[in-house]
Amino acid sequence: RLPSTLGMGKIHFIAIGGVVMHQLAIDFQHKGYTVTGSDDIITGQSRKTLLAAGLLPSTLGWYPSRITPDLDAVILGNHARLDNPEIIQAQKLNLKILSFPELVANHCQEKKRVAVAGSHGKSTITSMILHTLRHLGRDFDYLVGASLDGFHQSVKLSEAPLIVCEADEYPTSPLDHRPKFCHYRPHVAVLSGIGWDHINVYPTLDVYIEQFAVFVRRMEAGGTLVYHKSDPLLQKVVEKEGGHLRLVGYDIPQHELLENSKTRVRLEEKWGEVRALGDHNLLNANAAYLVCKTLGVSESDFISALSDFVGAKRRLEVVAQNNNTKVFLDFAHAPSKVRASVRAVKKHYSDRKIVALLELHTFSSLNSQFIAHYCDTLELADDVAVFYSPHVLESKRLPKLEPDVVVQGFGRPDLLVLQSHHQLSDFLGRFDGSGQSIFLLMSSSDFGGFDFSEFYRSVTHTTAHNNEGVPSKSNTGESH
Repeated sequence: RLPSTLGMGKIHFIAIGGVVMHQLAIDFQHKGYTVTGSDDIITGQSRKTLLAAGLLPSTLGWYPSRITPDLDAVILGNHARLDNPEIIQAQKLNLKILSFPELVANHCQEKKRVAVAGSHGKSTITSMILHTLRHLGRDFDYLVGASLDGFHQSVKLSEAPLIVCEADEYPTSPLDHRPKFCHYRPHVAVLSGIGWDHINVYPTLDVYIEQFAVFVRRMEAGGTLVYHKSDPLLQKVVEKEGGHLRLVGYDIPQHELLENSKTRVRLEEKWGEVRALGDHNLLNANAAYLVCKTLGVSESDFISALSDFVGAKRRLEVVAQNNNTKVFLDFAHAPSKVRASVRAVKKHYSDRKIVALLELHTFSSLNSQFIAHYCDTLELADDVAVFYSPHVLESKRLPKLEPDVVVQGFGRPDLLVLQSHHQLSDFLGRFDGSGQSIFLLMSSSDFGGFDFSEFYRSVTHTTAHNNEGVPSKSNTGESH
């Protein structure tokens, strides 16, 4: 373990700009550690937060001189490559090198551990659990890959007896190719579903499914696994690997749609109003409830807590609106997430025109062989467009992606393929806010830094309702 005495530790973060990495750096700074870091790209909220904390590197890039013998540990993010000069220097000096999942796992060995995994819904389920525990005054640690209202940070490591982690399947680091979530060995876990993703590291569906099998195998014997029982791929994994666990299946709970994106939902014998837009968020709410139930939370307390839950940032977040028009900003990027978000807005706003704009940014989504998995994901939208940047293809060293391949893959002959800010601006300029419309902007990045503020004003005659209205890039391991 790292030194526990405040002011006695010195840590360096390689790839400090990542969503979790920069939050961990700030958390350890607050504990009294001397913290430094490096990265070759830091953008969006990560940059703002590091700058405010005084931890933004003075220059971008990798500098072996920053790796010194007096470091207690080097924390390694998965954005760094194996030939990174700082990694090489740390190895030469025989320093302790930890990935961030290892760091978190070392910290929480004596805690009760809750992990939320699956191909979709992780951030929202985790956020619902955290919101409920805070509402009830519980003492807990956490790690979540999204910004939450009421939480100053997305990571907290303390002496609390409980930790709740969003646990993803992407490889741990360039030195450890195991999925991140295999390190946590939870007592209570969620598996929300399996939908093939990250084909740059998991080239076949079977390889991808195996990662979740590993996760289930490594859970503590006698632990509780809450899983989506209607997912056929997940059901097979659970039946094969979950014999040492208490299995709790869940599905869409009984519910009634209300106005203003609210739903009246039944959890066991209790009814209550929650903000849950779409079937996928009803599934998320049910999973979060079942986890909270294992932690001693009643259905009444859970419904009470969730009544004022506004959702994680960029998860069907309303960024601009008036009486006739709403603009949603969503993190959807993988096929299952895109389909779920489009269905959600269509279900609640069936009488309105749905305009869907999706950015392709990840390795998977920009792969011509994978694009067919997006077939029919946008079928419920009225006007549809896909944006991607040739620059991103070059930076990821991917071959050119032809627009006709994208159109064919999505199965929408009327799909507009946009590859520049000029084309994006022309598409958005078609809409002036007349009529009743829902705009759904979906991206795990930032549309190449495009400024949507004028579009928000044009369609709603207002400004974005908060400072998060313009998409900003998330430095995740894949899309960084």
